[in-house]
Amino acid sequence: MPVDAFAVLAEPTRRRILDVLRTADASVNELVAAVAVSQPTVSKHLKVLREAGFVTVRTARQQRIYAIDVRELRRLDAWLEPYRQLWTRHLDALERHLDRVDATGPTGAAAPTGASESTGPRSQRGGRRDEAR
Repeated sequence: MPVDAFAVLAEPTRRRILDVLRTADASVNELVAAVAVSQPTVSKHLKVLREAGFVTVRTARQQRIYAIDVRELRRLDAWLEPYRQLWTRHLDALERHLDRVDATGPTGAAAPTGASESTGPRSQRGGRRDEAR
């Protein structure tokens, strides 16, 4: 029976484990220290992540070393792509609307020439949305 990736990733401890593994492979003990939960709890979550295809495990000396398996994350990303495009179109339309509002000013009149963009409403909204990416 296939595992629902969203159900697996809904658990905050599993997401924290993946966040740690995003930066480097780690042993169970390193993960225990990093996420500050008990060893049995980390082992339980690693088993779920492994069975769902999000992590791999290898043996090095007498330790089990865990790493992210990007294949499942890529499948999840591919599934999310149409939704990302949908939101991008909506956010682009919102940005165009806000640019028109900025250009006409609050009363509908054209903004004064020479007005600095850094002091206008756009800067108060945090600039372009793609700057946060």
